[in-house]
Amino acid sequence: MKLASLKQGRDGRLALVTRDLSRAVLAQAVETLQAALDDWAAVAPKLVEEAAALEDGHAAGAFTFEENTCASPLPRAHQWADGSAYVNHVKLVRQARGADLPKSFWEDPLMYQGGSDAFLGPHDPVDVAEEDWGIDLEAEVAVVTDDVPMGVTAEQAARHIKLVMLVNDVSLRNLIPGELGKGFGFFQAKPSTAFSPLALTPDELGAAWDGGRLHLPLLSRVNGKVLGKPDAGEDMTFDFPTLIAHAAKTRPLTAGSIIGSGTVSNRDHDGGPGKPVAEGGRGYSCLAEVRMVEKIRTGEIATDFLAFGDRVRIEMLDADSQSLFGAIDQEVRRYAGP
Repeated sequence: MKLASLKQGRDGRLALVTRDLSRAVLAQAVETLQAALDDWAAVAPKLVEEAAALEDGHAAGAFTFEENTCASPLPRAHQWADGSAYVNHVKLVRQARGADLPKSFWEDPLMYQGGSDAFLGPHDPVDVAEEDWGIDLEAEVAVVTDDVPMGVTAEQAARHIKLVMLVNDVSLRNLIPGELGKGFGFFQAKPSTAFSPLALTPDELGAAWDGGRLHLPLLSRVNGKVLGKPDAGEDMTFDFPTLIAHAAKTRPLTAGSIIGSGTVSNRDHDGGPGKPVAEGGRGYSCLAEVRMVEKIRTGEIATDFLAFGDRVRIEMLDADSQSLFGAIDQEVRRYAGP
């Protein structure tokens, strides 16, 4: 199934969408995605029937689907925990500043708890008060779970993945050093996150989904120019079941919990930093990584972070070049105040 939440109230109105993203219908079994996840075993079969009727052209009340009417699939969530599953990305950060990568980073995932009370819609602007805060995109993949018991193994955790979606985990890079320097983690440096218009059940992804990783290129553009197209399944040191088990080590996770992959990052074929798309490489999923690679390769940083008026687009295409999740398409805008 392909599921969307139309902008209506705080938690949206759940809709089912055709595979070609052309038509949609309001779900009848339940009104919100959170309500569906709260009782997934009972509700999902009913939604499957409704989705089949829509796909066959038999759904009453079907309408043209428009991505700009969507909130994020979960406009707010009980839990948003973002990992850093691509250790290549972390390695580059540390290499650029001359720091070694601890061996433990290859054995135990990094994860931070993000703000989940107010996500951005996939076509909503990214409002930031100051351009010099270092505005950056982070293109990622995320999964949504049902109720996950505390202490699950990775093998057990895999059964709790119910949905997959894309992420723009906006970062304010110039605020990060000060916050991390206090020894208490991110807060102001991580403003509201945006997710793709659609959340997909894993079966919609076919062979590209192996139960723990999504093996397709994640396409990012800035002002229409391709920034990156790394394969989300490659160089993912920790798969999603491992990330879920990590998050649930000391607490249960409530239905509707979102677990992110962290910035998708591929090494070059020779094991070195990835190359820009213009040089035949797969590029990058954030500007910080561009800057790190520039520093490593030339000793100088040439790329600026995002400016007001810039536009970011993140999506994933199938083998027929059709958008799977719809697009995150956002303008960076100066915040005018409350």
